Amino acid sequence: MSSVIEAVGLTKSFGRTRALDDLNLVAHSGEVTAILGPNGAGKTTFVRHVATLLSPDSGSLHVAGIDAVRRPADVRRLIGLAGQSAAVDPSLTGRENLRLVGRLYGLDRHTAATNAAAVLTRLGLDESADRPVRGYSGGMRRRLDLGASLVGAPRLLLLDEPTTGLDPQARNELWETIRGLVATGTDVVMTTQYLDEADQLARRIIIIDHGRVIAEGSPDELKTEAGRDVIEVHFKDRTDIDRLAFALSTLPECTTADFSIEDATRRLTIAAIDGARSVAGVLRLVDQLAIDIEGIAMRRPTLDEVFLALTRALPTDEHLKIGVPA
Repeated sequence: MSSVIEAVGLTKSFGRTRALDDLNLVAHSGEVTAILGPNGAGKTTFVRHVATLLSPDSGSLHVAGIDAVRRPADVRRLIGLAGQSAAVDPSLTGRENLRLVGRLYGLDRHTAATNAAAVLTRLGLDESADRPVRGYSGGMRRRLDLGASLVGAPRLLLLDEPTTGLDPQARNELWETIRGLVATGTDVVMTTQYLDEADQLARRIIIIDHGRVIAEGSPDELKTEAGRDVIEVHFKDRTDIDRLAFALSTLPECTTADFSIEDATRRLTIAAIDGARSVAGVLRLVDQLAIDIEGIAMRRPTLDEVFLALTRALPTDEHLKIGVPA
């Protein structure tokens, strides 16, 4: 599988703050790659390097095989960028916005108009194409902003938190649009703080913290290899939760487990390395303490739980690669 982005030893500092710290990252062609990380982890800084808006202090960065530091103009011809907020002119119509962007890409008038019309159709904006953008909904504006990045027919589309501020319906509509772009040959690299978004769209997820990659893999691989089993116990009496949690903390199979209590639902959640042994220990103690429970279940961790576990627990110099040769 060929790579559309390859960063090796990428570093960038702003004063005393190191935004990228010897970052090594590969994004493959033919799929959506999602880059996750806490606020300030370096996600947007990395995207701005790929978009040639920043130059690294050291390291190398290639986009579609082109050296982004030495040949930024060539890279710009291959990419489209949609930022965190819609960058369209509300006084112009949707069609006028896209034609203008096409001309800024260097397209002649005819090609700019043709590409704008094709993108409007692709994004389902035909009916509103000749209305001023000030009358568009938030979801329509985000789709138009995405369209602006597509007028130049980019090989690589960079999306920096593309669904920020959208309602659930608008988010789902944009997700379908992104899936359609990938199906027709556009490579997509996106940053997001919505874990369900990465789970829905990405074939590969890369987690960055403190400017370095700390984990990467498919959503399923990350859940299987990096996450713990999750056990949920539902109680009839809230007072029994603390009794059981204390007793469980003394069991060898549960000493490495994380416990959380949700009072509203009378639920004890246990994140354990060995879920099967922990379930057995829970049931044994429930019987010994004569605790009356409503139910117990074991499940795989959600991507949110994996993300929180990795960004809280891993030291910054540890890089967990899932399914990738060392």
